[in-house]
Amino acid sequence: MLRVVIPENESGRLAALQRYEILDTPPDGSFDAITQMAAKLFSTPIAIISLVDTDRIWFKSHHGLDAGQIDRDPGLCASAILADCPYVVTDALTDPRTLANPLVAGDFGLRFYLAVPLTTHDGFNLGTLCVLDHEPRTVAEDQITFLKGLASLVMDQMELRLSARRAIAELSASLDRAEMMGREIDHRVMNSLQFVSGMLGMQSRRATNSETAAELEIAATRVATVARVHRHFYLDDAVEITCARDYLKRLCGDLSDVLASARLTVTGQPTPVATTQIMPLGLIVNELATNAAKHGAANVEVKVAPYGRGVSVSVSDDGPGLPPGFDPALANGLGMRVVLSLVRQHGGTLDFGPPSARGARLTVTLP
Repeated sequence: MLRVVIPENESGRLAALQRYEILDTPPDGSFDAITQMAAKLFSTPIAIISLVDTDRIWFKSHHGLDAGQIDRDPGLCASAILADCPYVVTDALTDPRTLANPLVAGDFGLRFYLAVPLTTHDGFNLGTLCVLDHEPRTVAEDQITFLKGLASLVMDQMELRLSARRAIAELSASLDRAEMMGREIDHRVMNSLQFVSGMLGMQSRRATNSETAAELEIAATRVATVARVHRHFYLDDAVEITCARDYLKRLCGDLSDVLASARLTVTGQPTPVATTQIMPLGLIVNELATNAAKHGAANVEVKVAPYGRGVSVSVSDDGPGLPPGFDPALANGLGMRVVLSLVRQHGGTLDFGPPSARGARLTVTLP
């Protein structure tokens, strides 16, 4: 039976892992986005963010795999953290390091494994960002470089969350310091998103398969959308309350440069909303306006109005209208699923229908 080799700095490594307080935390969209991008870029069915605990390997994110953790003994990630360089297995059936591993010899049928250590600023390897396949394959040096970049983003996210927790603990002593830390986190997240969007765009232009190139371009657009919403939120000086109409005017002005085929206008009342609602509202409007332009609308109007102590936003267009029997809950597009998810998370409603003889109107209310 294979036995994992314990790193010489194991006690310090485990202490470093504990300080992040990340083990057994719920799923997180930021980490899931990274594994999804890694799997897409390498065209592998599985991508994992793993953290090596005392007797287990726990998965913070596991794209394409149902299991949330495995025992430490057969796990390749436990071996991958022994060195600071990438751990590459192009064909596990011929690699002497993995030939007898139960993940290779057993039903799982692992053949390809590429892992980059998740290294803290003080030199401890906590786990890996890895991609796996059931078929042997080769890997290029620039792919390894890109996986290193994504691994750095994983550590950035962990460091940001650690910084945020420490800032919150000191909040009673310094509210101003906590506010500044929050803005710095938003700014760094925006920079990270812009980096990922740029790299995805570069990979889409280099892809030889047209379907892969199209998927990468879609991913780049999605990440750029989140970055754009972050940027306009960061520009707002308000701390607790902001003006929904003014925020959406800035956002749609930027979006108009991207959607050259449609004219976007924002009207309505200068409705105040909590800053906790403004970013999901921006993502919702971005998805609805983009979808309207994609389906042929030449004009898109975003109208803002108060809704009790919340806000109501209608997105109307002069496109071909909604299909017969349209049900947003049954929509196949990722954009509509994102809209529904955000609306439900914030206890809102989504109504839809034609504004007149032509076009469509979707109205979101957030209480």
